Amino acid sequence: MEYITSTLGNLLQQTAFLNVDERNLFMIAIACGFLYLAIKKGFEPLLLVPIAFGMLLVNIYPNIMEEGGLLHYFFLLDEWSILPSLIFMGVGAMTDFGPLIANPKSFLLGAAAQFGIYSAYFMAILMGFNDKAAAAISIIGGADGPTSIFLAGKLGQKELMGPIAVAAYSYMALVPIIQPPIMKLLTTEKERRIKMEQLRPVSKLEKILFPIIVTIVVCLILPSTAPLVGMLMLGNLFKESGVVGQLAETASNAMMYIVVILLGTSVGATTSAEAFLNWDTIKIVLLGLIAFAVGTAAGVLFGKLMCKMTGGKVNPLIGSAGVSAVPMAARVSQKVGSEADPTNFLLMHAMGPNVAGVIGTAVAAGTFMAIFGVK
Repeated sequence: MEYITSTLGNLLQQTAFLNVDERNLFMIAIACGFLYLAIKKGFEPLLLVPIAFGMLLVNIYPNIMEEGGLLHYFFLLDEWSILPSLIFMGVGAMTDFGPLIANPKSFLLGAAAQFGIYSAYFMAILMGFNDKAAAAISIIGGADGPTSIFLAGKLGQKELMGPIAVAAYSYMALVPIIQPPIMKLLTTEKERRIKMEQLRPVSKLEKILFPIIVTIVVCLILPSTAPLVGMLMLGNLFKESGVVGQLAETASNAMMYIVVILLGTSVGATTSAEAFLNWDTIKIVLLGLIAFAVGTAAGVLFGKLMCKMTGGKVNPLIGSAGVSAVPMAARVSQKVGSEADPTNFLLMHAMGPNVAGVIGTAVAAGTFMAIFGVK
């Protein structure tokens, strides 16, 4: 009888029931909420499902993120900047830079949308974060999860990486909800109806030269951007060269999906109740929302300026796509424009600022690294 009692007692001690408190239950509820949004509502399921499941696991079994735990080793790949860089390679292999090449002015819209990052940096300092933490937090404004993780790791902000990454990926998923009200507030019905001229055809040679030239120019100016910009352009060169179809296919499909699984679950697993439920996390989520909103607004306002300077040839809505959530932000520009005029087709025009925003956010990260002397 004593043996049975002892055995049952040991089994009970090994369950999570005695170790899960109300804070863990709260985080489990949040994880379930994310799963609902991903599965039922379709909000970026490729991102939210692994993140939410990692969140679920760590709040039931914290040891999974401790040294020796499975997700601890996944997370090391985040810290070492391996997974964010591979994500950029996959994004490059899936991205068509043609709209940006056809309309180089799109670079200006992508640059304008980065204003949210720099404004959030100063706001974070005012809210009590140190300069490196403020820089890591501010990248959320670019709605770019991999770059947020990359910079947080490079600046040694491991303890903030979970909240930063979750906030960045959450706002990426919520682009269709957050952006339209800002876009409609800052534009008139007449501006939203503006139809833009068809983009010129882009030659194969231009598409091949683009990733090579961008890599040389950007990495010479900011060598610290090489892991992100270099992998982005390498993936794109795979796609556009036409001679390594197998590499392009692998980078944009199998490798990309494997990396998303590893990165998503490990990021979600950084959100244990102890690490996540504090005032710093609330500040980070708030700063990220402000940064993203300011970036969206800055892109639209610069689009309005270009509209006036070109005599009404630029639809300001495409400026909102300057944040680097590819291709969600461009789709939102198309959606809002088509609501004003169902015959309006802005998607390809919006892809120019959208892919420019990816480069712009990587450059912003490289700028912060250069400021702090991080290589």
